[in-house]
Amino acid sequence: MKLKSSIKSHKPAPHGGLFSIPSPNNDILDFSSNVNPLGASSKVLKTIKKNLKSIEIYPDPNSIILRKRIQNYTKVPLSQIVIGNGATEIIYNFCQAFISSQTSVLIPIPTFGEYETNAKLAGAKVSFFKTMNLKLNLQDFISCLPKNGFAFLCNPNNPTGSLLPKNEIRKIIIAAKNKNTVIFLDECFIELVPDHDESIVSELRKYDNLFVLRSFTKSYGLAGIRIGYGLGPKNFVSVLNKIKIPWNVSGLAQHAALSAISTPNYLHKSKKLIKTESRFLKNKISKLQNFELYDSTTNFILIKSKIKSSIIQKKLLKNKILIRDCSNFRGLDNFHFRIGIKKRKENLKLIKELEKI
Repeated sequence: MKLKSSIKSHKPAPHGGLFSIPSPNNDILDFSSNVNPLGASSKVLKTIKKNLKSIEIYPDPNSIILRKRIQNYTKVPLSQIVIGNGATEIIYNFCQAFISSQTSVLIPIPTFGEYETNAKLAGAKVSFFKTMNLKLNLQDFISCLPKNGFAFLCNPNNPTGSLLPKNEIRKIIIAAKNKNTVIFLDECFIELVPDHDESIVSELRKYDNLFVLRSFTKSYGLAGIRIGYGLGPKNFVSVLNKIKIPWNVSGLAQHAALSAISTPNYLHKSKKLIKTESRFLKNKISKLQNFELYDSTTNFILIKSKIKSSIIQKKLLKNKILIRDCSNFRGLDNFHFRIGIKKRKENLKLIKELEKI
């Protein structure tokens, strides 16, 4: 069997979550997954139970009702919306559709590993820009933008939590446009940023070189049913809608997403909790001698440790707490780990165990 060289060298991106460790079980308190600390809303759970019979029929392959609801929510036309089996499927399809061995791709690191993994699987020439906060060296990054290529950005960035203001995102988009380069902007965490609205979605109509990614996983706690969406120019979205697999999103997922996006108070409540618990965790952990915090703006915190992250993970697992060992993020070493923000009772358990290390 002859395989493309990009397939032969392909290595799946590592992730957190309960199934990232041997013998996972529901007794483990999972701080490694950076999803909404409130989990799925009661309204969503009721919707899923109400629509269990939908598992007997094929779902709408075009997710029309959900796309119309997203159109109403984002003010982006229906023809510029694509639904994916999680945001990751959209990253994969995007790279397969538009990136080849002739394509140059720029990725600031550390960041979400799927951009690199999928760009390389498509055969791209990938280069990296090392920064812990892109805001501090924005012009240097802009000067590195490739011609006739692509750049991936995550705002706020995973795993650092750093947030770029709209005006700086605009500078990148405009500079990229001058180089005939497309910006793939991942906003999967932006709805969980308290006190800020730095989303560029409302300005999509101004830029034909911008594609925005969103996720129901992070914002609405729907990690297990896999659903996300992309917003971009018609010529990009029409291709993505054409190449996605038939029935890529289940009926239950579509019902759950519809219910989630129709509950505006849920995000408000979530951000209020994240603001309070983020302040609490930062205050407590900053007083511990072994740890240094990065100033995250969203629902997770990156921590630099004086002790190897793998050792910390093992020690915490003995007490049924899982953190995200970040040593496999390109751009980080084996002294970094990430925690998701949870409710006060769970956060107190984490603090108690960190104090013992």
